[in-house]
Amino acid sequence: MGPQGFHLGQRLTSIFWLTLLELCITLCLPIFSVAAQSTPHHIDFPRVENPSKYVNPFIGTVNVGHVFPGATLPHGMVKAGMDTDSPGNHAGYDGDAKYNVTGFSQLHDTGTGGSIPLSNFKLFPYAWCSSYDKCPSSIANRKVLRKVKEDGSPDDWAEPGYFATNLSTSIRVELTSTRRTALHRYTFPPNTTNPRILVDVTNDGQRSSTNPIVRVDRVKAGEGGGRVYGGAEFAGSFGPGRYKAFVCVTFQGEGYTIDAPTEYGIFLNNYPTRGTTHSEQVYVGFQPELGAVFTFPPSPSTSSPTSILARVGVSLISAEQACKTAEEEIPDFDFERLRNEAKATWNELLGRVQVDVTGGKEEDVELFYSSLYRTHIAPADYTGENPKWESDEPYFDSLYCNWDTYRTLYPLMSLHDPVTFANIVRGMIDIQRHEGWLPECRGATVQHYMQGGSNADPVLGEFFIKFASHAESLGVSPEDLYTALLADAEEEPPNWNVQGRQVGVWKELGYIAQDMFAPGGANTKWVSRTVEYAFNDFAIAQVAKTLGKDQDVTKYIKRAQNFLNVWNANVTLPDEPSIKGFMQPRFADGTWNYTDPRHCSVHDPEKATCFLNAVRRDGFYEGSPIVYSQYVPQDTAKLIELQGGVEAFVKRLDFIFANDYFESTNEPSQQMPFMYHYANRPGLSTQRARQVLAKYFNTTRNGLPGNDDSGAMGSYVAFYMVGLYPLPATRQILLSSPYFANVAFENPVFNTTTVIKAVGFEGNPADGTGGKVFVESVKVNGEPWASNCYIDWDVFEKGGVIELTLTDDIIVSCGKDQLALPPSISTGGYD
Repeated sequence: MGPQGFHLGQRLTSIFWLTLLELCITLCLPIFSVAAQSTPHHIDFPRVENPSKYVNPFIGTVNVGHVFPGATLPHGMVKAGMDTDSPGNHAGYDGDAKYNVTGFSQLHDTGTGGSIPLSNFKLFPYAWCSSYDKCPSSIANRKVLRKVKEDGSPDDWAEPGYFATNLSTSIRVELTSTRRTALHRYTFPPNTTNPRILVDVTNDGQRSSTNPIVRVDRVKAGEGGGRVYGGAEFAGSFGPGRYKAFVCVTFQGEGYTIDAPTEYGIFLNNYPTRGTTHSEQVYVGFQPELGAVFTFPPSPSTSSPTSILARVGVSLISAEQACKTAEEEIPDFDFERLRNEAKATWNELLGRVQVDVTGGKEEDVELFYSSLYRTHIAPADYTGENPKWESDEPYFDSLYCNWDTYRTLYPLMSLHDPVTFANIVRGMIDIQRHEGWLPECRGATVQHYMQGGSNADPVLGEFFIKFASHAESLGVSPEDLYTALLADAEEEPPNWNVQGRQVGVWKELGYIAQDMFAPGGANTKWVSRTVEYAFNDFAIAQVAKTLGKDQDVTKYIKRAQNFLNVWNANVTLPDEPSIKGFMQPRFADGTWNYTDPRHCSVHDPEKATCFLNAVRRDGFYEGSPIVYSQYVPQDTAKLIELQGGVEAFVKRLDFIFANDYFESTNEPSQQMPFMYHYANRPGLSTQRARQVLAKYFNTTRNGLPGNDDSGAMGSYVAFYMVGLYPLPATRQILLSSPYFANVAFENPVFNTTTVIKAVGFEGNPADGTGGKVFVESVKVNGEPWASNCYIDWDVFEKGGVIELTLTDDIIVSCGKDQLALPPSISTGGYD
């Protein structure tokens, strides 16, 4: 972790010097904070001034990618987008033109599984109805197809902050947004005599609403186009809870004045009732669909199309707050201004990571910036919209789920968006303060089911290890952060299916036993939870080390090695008996149960999936024993030892890739291509990573192998393409070669720029195999760096130039000695 040229044999810094350094930072930083800021390094390659032009929001919108392509700001609460009747419309949208449009709603998640989340408050335009009361208002009867382009794709268009489509009814729909408010523009064909818009208050993605309320104002003071407001209760997507949400919609004509709607009223199911103004006027009973329909006067110019603007505020507090927020965020209904401002916001954020667009393929640039873009859709900034408690702290939601995102999404934020990262961490700490434990999986304020461990721990660890000296200036209290971590590690919650851990058994046995049934949740995923709890404790140990809490360091490092307690050295792989040793289930008395290592893989004879299913009581979650037997990022050196040494470890990795045991859609697999680094074969890592991208990821609508998982896949691809792979909650980043001759990261907290230069860059082989892409040597700011396999965070903190000399020889090494290998608990280096 020293400066460039600092020999890695000196990396075991003493506690004394670390403490002295922290003391100096504490005393000196307030005095010299301005003077100490580094000067950003000059970028000597063409700058991408408009990175949003390379973003393709439609990647992953078919084939269960579940990507949201609509209009939002970075981490915006409102995500205004199209809803379709596709069975895979988890983000509302489906890129297959055969599916009908059911409306344009304001809240979405992106890339998720589970039940369909959100999709609340759909608006829908009518080109023609024979009469007001004949307008089909139910979701099943009103839907229409989109127009189709010559290639068979739907006539849709999107860019960051904007979405548009042309419906088969010749109505054009355009969407843009602020953080909590959407602005829709509906352009009706010329000669439309009765342009109409429906507001659906009850149909979310699951059609789960209860207790709906709808109110209609024909005219609101100062707003001639009418208003509808209301709300309902809805079901969470991946957990047992329910949430309330509210909406407020007002209308204006674009280019002409609407004094009042000519017709208005409440609809119930498929029956609009003219003149009604609130839901008590119609018999609701057990009917599920409720909303309002407005008819507007057309544009006075018969030769021009009629455009009507709909401003849609959303709140989780009240309809009144939704109205207030909408008026504050969009006072003037200026669609083009909002669209341009949204685009500028995205360009500034995406532009903090610069890639050299010369000498490579534009498709690579498009894949990179599209992937980077998707990392900033979730989590969502719900600050000011938390109905559960009052707080001045930020509140972020759509944490769906940390199990997916902690590995790559937050480390990518560390490189270029630490202020947002700090706000997310503050929000997580505030949740722990009020609910007792850090959040793991969450949507619309509702706790979702735990997938693995308490994976906010490595998220907080990632932030604090990278930004400890800036934490307080970013509003993060080190004491509160550590208190939140200890709650996860030491206190068992009443329901560890939704928060915290099964701490009692963990502390008693050092593993989650298969036969330990205790109050607090279903005893499932005992092997994968053991592996993940161990990594959670490693993250806590790293924070403890930074805070100088030596006893806690010893305690949690010991617990970080508890993965050893579920390693059964005697189990072999049926396909290849020479591959021996796997993570396995264990009983409380220490005896072993058996799970076929192929379980939940593509070669599983029983075709199991390992998805969340408490009734089935599976020992693994979304990954085979083969995958989890490779997942010990905190101590891969020990894993190599357990698997029989370097050659056996490399052989096992080769077998996994050759026989499709690598699971591209499964997050614990993401590090596998880079694991050759630990065997001193970084050339193999580089080639495997590139082969993975070539095989599974591209820029088409079908460009993802599965769910994007709230940006987890996007951040995974972005890291691979810049030639890096993170070790969360550490100050080390694994190093490979980028897909571009130059890459630059601009960090606004450090006020530094770090440039990665690929010397000898000749492009990227299409299939990921071969090419002049292997790292032969590394220099940092002109001085030799002692490892070709990883870079310390200090380099990004101080800024400068990382210079990679490339070769076409795959037989390259990490460096001159074992200390050039990436760190592990067993071999040291995390100091």
